[in-house]
Amino acid sequence: MNAIFNVILVHGAWADGSSWNKIIPLLATKNMTVTAVQLPLTGFEADVAAVRRAIALALGDVVLVGHSYAGAVIGEAGNDDKVKRLVYVDAFAPDAGESAGSLFAQFQPAPLGAELRPDAEGFLSLSHKGVFELFAQDLDEAEKAVVYATQGPINGAALGGVLTKAAWHARPTFYLIGDQDHAIPRAEQEKMATRMDATIEHVDASHVSMLSKPEAVANFILKAAV
Repeated sequence: MNAIFNVILVHGAWADGSSWNKIIPLLATKNMTVTAVQLPLTGFEADVAAVRRAIALALGDVVLVGHSYAGAVIGEAGNDDKVKRLVYVDAFAPDAGESAGSLFAQFQPAPLGAELRPDAEGFLSLSHKGVFELFAQDLDEAEKAVVYATQGPINGAALGGVLTKAAWHARPTFYLIGDQDHAIPRAEQEKMATRMDATIEHVDASHVSMLSKPEAVANFILKAAV
């Protein structure tokens, strides 16, 4: 495979582009051009459109990386010809006709599910317990507080966004599994990664492995790029 020097990072629910703030410098030191997309989290189509805009601005081929919910987003946006490789980090990996939500409904129950808090407009946030004990349990207390305070609520309908075509069928795909993930159980991640015939690695981390084990995540992305 030819080396790729453009990496586009896509955050998941209850996050923003700053969730990659430990990964970006590590990739930059390897001469990678990095973009961290800011998803609106207001709906699946709007999130896909945000990623497509970032791809359009890239000068050359792209490695597209998605965390959590963004696995669904990159599965749709990644059909762009510029996207040559896909990287999933603790992420949903729907096929055509599936959504993150439809996959989640089939999974074994995840502890984080009980800690979702909907508001009157259908946006979902995480409880204090959800962040501190289940979402980011391997961060220090100060980092947990930041994750909790800055979480990006997601419109529940976004989780129902259905893929029209799954980009992973036509591109080399890589999947990093967090072994201490309480949002998407490890066994379910393994099933999705195996279905995609992805290159699989494991990291002893929570759902936010890019924050708790940044070197491992950055190195995995670099393997996909080169």
